[in-house]
Amino acid sequence: MSSDELLNEKTLKKLDRKLQDIISRTGIEKKTLDEVFDKYTLLTIEKFISDKIFDIVDFPISTGKEGNIFRGVKNNKEFVAIKIYRISTSTFKHIQDYILGDPRFKTIRKTRKDIVFAWAQKEFKNLQRLKKIGVRAPKPIDYRNNVLVMEYIGTKTKPAPLLKDVTLIDPKKIFEEIIDFISKMYKEAELVHGDISAFNVLIHKNKPYIIDLGQGILTEHPNALDFLKRDINNIVRYFKKYNIQADENKIYKKIVNNN
Repeated sequence: MSSDELLNEKTLKKLDRKLQDIISRTGIEKKTLDEVFDKYTLLTIEKFISDKIFDIVDFPISTGKEGNIFRGVKNNKEFVAIKIYRISTSTFKHIQDYILGDPRFKTIRKTRKDIVFAWAQKEFKNLQRLKKIGVRAPKPIDYRNNVLVMEYIGTKTKPAPLLKDVTLIDPKKIFEEIIDFISKMYKEAELVHGDISAFNVLIHKNKPYIIDLGQGILTEHPNALDFLKRDINNIVRYFKKYNIQADENKIYKKIVNNN
């Protein structure tokens, strides 16, 4: 066994002990951890730890079809969100709609691992665009392979809830902010979220934050306008529960025609 292999084995054993601690503290199923933390991912996380991006993987925040999000803790007690896209069990059924039409990823190979890596990079780049134009979303910190590190949105005791799980104090204000975010993304960042809904908007301190930007596409993507219409429809339809009536066609035309 080479010195590098020996180092990797020691690293993996050390990380495995940390993961066992997560199991004991949170009750998360070991099967879930085994699916998320394969050998490749463990080594990627160890690289983040050695680079002081974070020091501890704390507890799970959410589980999705493509990946899981954990809270991380830095030495100064600052929190980060660690998004891990599963390499072996991801269900990227419609990945081609979002990746292969994106000019930023023309040269990627079509293996599962390459697509997962591109997806993490894509979300990082999309979050950078939102940060630049001032649309509220987790600030991107770093990415490597299938792991994305970003700002943690929430309190010391729990992450911010999803829009779908909150009874809004001022729903009209939140609705208008989200529509404004969709408009700014299209006009200023040349980006369409592609799947915005009450399932990927966080509410923190009575303010909306857009999340799950992995599927976000550039406006030059052939499906951009269809996805924009769908985003508007999702939000207009959801806020009808608060008796907010809006003309989605009018909103769409205003965004696209820039008037």
